[in-house]
Amino acid sequence: MADEPWAHSRYDLQQARSPDAPETASFNDPRGDVGWIHSYETGSTLDGPGIRVVVFMSGCLLRCLYCHNPDTWHLKDGTQVPFERARTALEAYAAPLRAMDGGLTISGGEPLVQLHFTKRLFAAAKEMGLHTALDTSGFLGARADDEYLRQVDLVLLDIKSWDPETYRRAVGQEIRPTIQFAERLAALGKPVWVRFVLVPGLTDDPANVEGIARFVAPMKNVEWVEVLPFHQMGAFKWKAMGLNYELSDTPSPSPDLVARVIGQFREAGCRAR
Repeated sequence: MADEPWAHSRYDLQQARSPDAPETASFNDPRGDVGWIHSYETGSTLDGPGIRVVVFMSGCLLRCLYCHNPDTWHLKDGTQVPFERARTALEAYAAPLRAMDGGLTISGGEPLVQLHFTKRLFAAAKEMGLHTALDTSGFLGARADDEYLRQVDLVLLDIKSWDPETYRRAVGQEIRPTIQFAERLAALGKPVWVRFVLVPGLTDDPANVEGIARFVAPMKNVEWVEVLPFHQMGAFKWKAMGLNYELSDTPSPSPDLVARVIGQFREAGCRAR
């Protein structure tokens, strides 16, 4: 993959690499013969169990105020990649990934924008004997049918807020599709790691955290709740893209705040870290 045109870090700014790509909101890929990839990384230990290859897809319908990769919002900013080329590139890593109890994680952007391409890539990874993980907001979870989810061993589900008003302010969409997807994953018994981005002054209200904790705690399929502290690492992208970054003066959460929130999840009965 190192010589591939999509061999970038998630932290690199990508713009207008595929100016003729379809519009994200109306995109439909019935075959998945090509995909638009923002970047990929090898050696990740944060995006699922073991050592992972993480592929970051372009395209997202959310507009998170704290997004550190706003250059993943549109397909046109990614690199167009034929499926067979992506599969061959992944195959080069399959043996060492198996040896390190790792696998493939597909993130974004939002992988479910490019439904059929990501389904085919997950299926190819399973054929290679790799563990598979889907990193998603759940907003498009209804698109992933049971056959899609059979190709996925673990879902990294971002529950960005509980209070509907806070959710709308934070991401520009409604929370209900994510809640419905979480409930469906619980009914299927699909392993899930819930991820919650802790943003001071935005998502840190104790009642907001408590709502997520009480919702998640009874779900036997949820293996972990991961509290992710807000950071400013993506601020330069907003500036470079001419976007209004409302959180420019927001600090990272203090250790005490992080400990309080993790404690709330644990007190509700969640395994949290």
